[in-house]
Amino acid sequence: MTITQLQYVLAVAEHKNFTLAAEKCFVTQPTLSMQIQKIEEELNILIFDRSKKPIQLTDIGQKIVNQAKNIVNEADRIKDIVEQQKGFIGGEFRLGIIPTIMPTLLPMFLNNFIKKYPKVKLLIEELNTDEIIVKLKNGHLDAAIAATPLEDEKIKEIVLYFEPFVAYIPEHHHSFQKEEIEVADLNINEILLLQDGHCFRDGILNLCKNGTDVDQNNFQIQSGSFETLIKLADEGLGTTLLPYLHTLDLKESDKLKLRNFKEPKPAREVSLIYPKSELKMQIIDAIRSTIAGVVKGAIVFQNVQIISPLQKKQS
Repeated sequence: MTITQLQYVLAVAEHKNFTLAAEKCFVTQPTLSMQIQKIEEELNILIFDRSKKPIQLTDIGQKIVNQAKNIVNEADRIKDIVEQQKGFIGGEFRLGIIPTIMPTLLPMFLNNFIKKYPKVKLLIEELNTDEIIVKLKNGHLDAAIAATPLEDEKIKEIVLYFEPFVAYIPEHHHSFQKEEIEVADLNINEILLLQDGHCFRDGILNLCKNGTDVDQNNFQIQSGSFETLIKLADEGLGTTLLPYLHTLDLKESDKLKLRNFKEPKPAREVSLIYPKSELKMQIIDAIRSTIAGVVKGAIVFQNVQIISPLQKKQS
């Protein structure tokens, strides 16, 4: 069997369709089917149950796929070792970034990175955390930037910075007169939230559940953007919480409505995450060092309380 044949097996296992797998592998469907059949004949087993729609792995097929992932990763590692030995920092690199980090962090470091590492072709995709985890495990991303800790044994995390939560409180709200606020000042049922799928939303819920009962029926106004939440708050529909970096570009009139938390400030941990296979580490280190250089002046908070981005299950 060959590495290419194992890659075909992994493609079919992922897409559960021979035609789609062939398209993703840039080969014809008969070619892909023939190569998989050769492996099955060599091993004298069936990897896929073709009678089911969509195609399913057999029990032995699942074990083969698990091992094939290891073999393909190790084959990629050989190329990686050679490139590191040569000191080469280049090639295609697939980076995922969650939506609440992409608009603020990416403009801060991308230009610097491109100038410093012109041989790297960054393919950047905005994805939520669940999508990122799946793509990292399937080998469709090399690394990602997300809120952590994720508590996933198959993923490694390098902390980049801690980003505090900042409250946005309009003039008409009773907490507007306070210079600093505490979590106890928040009424979770007044807070305008991002829609489901955003880990920043889950972070807010985790923060506020510590001291306030949550009435899920009141969460009727949900949006995919902080800009919308700010406008809704200005219309008297509630308050909201923002990541610190997002507050830097607000209009001066809007900055007057920001209130910091008392220390230790609730904050999210932002990390560079990647599979345990540790492929393309020279590029991962280059991204880390570039980001560290640009956020050093912008993010200087140390006395913080990390709020989990994981959605807590109801007890």
